[in-house]
Amino acid sequence: MYDYVIIGGGIVGLSTGYALVEKYPQAKIAVVEKERTLAFHQTGHNSGVIHSGIYYKPGSLKAKLSREGGDLLRSFCNQHEIPYDMCGKVIVATDQHELPLLENLYKRGLENQLDVSIIDADQLAEIEPHAYGLKAIRVKEAGIVNYKRIAESLAKVIQEKGGDILLGTKVENIKESSSGVEIECTNKTIHARYLINCAGLHCDRIAALQGLKTDMKIVPFRGEYYELKPEKHYLVKNLIYPVPNPNFPFLGVHFTRMMDGHVHAGPNAVLSFKREGYRKTDFDLKDITEVLTYPAFWKIAYKNLGEGWKEMVRSFSKKVFVQSLQRLIPEVRAEDLVESENGVRAQALTKDGKLVDDFLIVTNQRSTHILNAPSPAATASIAIGRNIGERIPEPAQI
Repeated sequence: MYDYVIIGGGIVGLSTGYALVEKYPQAKIAVVEKERTLAFHQTGHNSGVIHSGIYYKPGSLKAKLSREGGDLLRSFCNQHEIPYDMCGKVIVATDQHELPLLENLYKRGLENQLDVSIIDADQLAEIEPHAYGLKAIRVKEAGIVNYKRIAESLAKVIQEKGGDILLGTKVENIKESSSGVEIECTNKTIHARYLINCAGLHCDRIAALQGLKTDMKIVPFRGEYYELKPEKHYLVKNLIYPVPNPNFPFLGVHFTRMMDGHVHAGPNAVLSFKREGYRKTDFDLKDITEVLTYPAFWKIAYKNLGEGWKEMVRSFSKKVFVQSLQRLIPEVRAEDLVESENGVRAQALTKDGKLVDDFLIVTNQRSTHILNAPSPAATASIAIGRNIGERIPEPAQI
């Protein structure tokens, strides 16, 4: 009998396990992952950005935990000798109608107590010589790291402190009783006093297995990337972002220098026909049927018809994708780019047709469910783990 079982071996699940072994060293803890390796899905396809929290509503979990999480993340990296680079980023307004949006974003950054400044075109050129912009926000508290390395180190700490990592163990059913939770998996049955659902792309299904009424569903959005050829890496020094559409939950195509020196360009955001669908051709009948028969999806699709259509066009037309990038760096050409690895974002959509904007964590008697943890969840992961540790009962009280 485990005290705590965590479903999901991504960075949020592992950070939760890390928080619990630190807080309750005598507790018996297990992380259950259906894949044969950890950090296989969202964490393993992450862009590697350490987010500052500038985009998020002041007072929200995203704003609080991304800032707190960034500090904890850097401390963890220092302790475990994981390299990172607080290189900063620029958020660039490329035409006049974006200037008021840029100003609003700057004010939000100040509200979130960030070290941000408005810079003009000349100052932008000093930071990113090949970027074009009328004005920009310089954000010093942004950086880059390899989140898969962090996940591996979190797992190592969990195991060193007596926790179990159970790979290749897919959860198929959950039964809750007065004495605990029985978790039926493909290869074993696990008993726990308390369950924590960090299943990412499948978190709503895990919640449903336990009989939790969530009034939401995960809708998968594929983010498609290109990367600059090595001879064009000089075009991007660090991180270059556009001013995001405040009515759309994605940040727009941008340039990201990775820790290995590669420079990624993207992503767009299109509906994935499979929850783990990293290619355009990936398709799962159950996954897409769940989305298309969910009335809330059609509400949000109708509301964002224009933006959604632009994303689809950008997905199938490299020319249009490049045009979006050229708004930020006019020198970029189609021949400078090669296709790169894509990612899938697990986005919660409520039954009233609203995309959940903040992290969503629901707790009941014997379980806690993280039902919405898209970006900046990796940045905030260690803080999310601590937050969950504060919500759940101590082993003696379960």
